[in-house]
Amino acid sequence: MLSIIVNHDIIWLHARHLLKAEQLDYRGSKQAIGCRVLRLHIVLLAGGVGAARFLQGLAKIVAPGDLSCVVNTGDDFVLHGLHISPDLDIITYTLADIVDNEKGWGIRQDTFNCFEALRNLGSDEWFRLGDKDLATHLYRSELLRSGLSLSEVTVALCKRLGVRSRVLPMTNDNFETWVQTDAGWMHFEEYYVRRACRDEVRDVEFRGADRARPAPGVLEALRDADQVIVAPSNPVVSIGTILAVPGIREALQRRKKPVIAISPIVAGSPLKGPAGKFMRHRGVEVSPKGVAELYRDFLDRLVLDYADKELIDDIASIGIEAVATNTIMRTTEDKVRLAETALEDLNR
Repeated sequence: MLSIIVNHDIIWLHARHLLKAEQLDYRGSKQAIGCRVLRLHIVLLAGGVGAARFLQGLAKIVAPGDLSCVVNTGDDFVLHGLHISPDLDIITYTLADIVDNEKGWGIRQDTFNCFEALRNLGSDEWFRLGDKDLATHLYRSELLRSGLSLSEVTVALCKRLGVRSRVLPMTNDNFETWVQTDAGWMHFEEYYVRRACRDEVRDVEFRGADRARPAPGVLEALRDADQVIVAPSNPVVSIGTILAVPGIREALQRRKKPVIAISPIVAGSPLKGPAGKFMRHRGVEVSPKGVAELYRDFLDRLVLDYADKELIDDIASIGIEAVATNTIMRTTEDKVRLAETALEDLNR
């Protein structure tokens, strides 16, 4: 069967019985074809490794020009005089197909010569930067010092790396996530990397949130998108950070079209990271129902794992539809199927 799919000025030919899947830019699923024929614009709220893994599937079935990512910048910080944007980099590297899948961050086959040299000189190196990754931070920092905004720098980086989807920082303003533990207040990255999330969370602050504004294009993307998807990221300090920027949560509440979330919790535990500790601090149960509670003022549907299917009725009781599928993304096929499930409403 031959399908001809027109997107922008490109004619995509998909000979489904002649070409192998790995030879194609996108999976030839019903959902993939539907998205591209209807010219649907998808916006992903993204932060960290879980979002990047989901994005690898989503990018297989949504054309680059129809995909935008609104990315957490609360993890941004300065190290060695360089502006580090951990989540922006993970998302950009993923879309550029250079992310290190084994680590879940950084650039594939990167070296760590500078990092090791600094350690040999006695520097307290707790944040592991690869040499190629370091070039990104040098480039970003130089452009920021020249007067460009973080949005403008991100556009430049995406262009250099061949990324055609839109990568939008949630804000261009100074905004940092800080965590209080029994050891005191610390930046989220210090809690996450240096202390390996071992401390109980006593409090969370979004410093700069009261003065922050959504970056250019963010509110328009959320308003105009055919579907907004909330990635399976930490609902308190990845997605919750994005929602703390004044105007973003309100934009989601005003939407008439669907907002779908993927639960990062399976069978009472996060698949990765400290989401459970932050959810307990917020007073919600560590489950897909707890995720739904945190998003209940704007969420239409929650995709959860088969292991939690008994929660579907409980989640429906707070006005949110829930759908069970496999949400554990071990293979490319798993990621594509999860993305297809998130997009199902658009093809009914």
